[in-house]
Amino acid sequence: MFIRLDFEAEIPIYEQLKNEILVGIAKKQLLPGDRLPSVRSLASDIGVNMHTVNKAYQQLKQEGYLLIHRQKGVVVNPDPPKLDDEYKKKLLTTLRPLIAETICRGMSEEEFIHFCKKIYAEL
Repeated sequence: MFIRLDFEAEIPIYEQLKNEILVGIAKKQLLPGDRLPSVRSLASDIGVNMHTVNKAYQQLKQEGYLLIHRQKGVVVNPDPPKLDDEYKKKLLTTLRPLIAETICRGMSEEEFIHFCKKIYAEL
């Protein structure tokens, strides 16, 4: 898996890292049971602080995408989180302001849906 980070972006590095790992899982580049590098190793490889990697890993663990074992290290969860009502509510809360901003900027519904389909196809 190739991790791309933009050190000049407004999005915090840990969040970018978290998103890159999620994309890797979505694209099946990271499969259930696959091991990820240790916090120290990944931090060294991508040139960030260990706390940054640890924060991304911990959030992904809390959300159910990763398991962290003392012996096995960091592993993609073989039993990932399911689509439930709580996630759908979170999704609506996240999308609502994005769609509102999109409308304010003049994007049509069709163009927005086209963007969504394009991203979905990439993943």
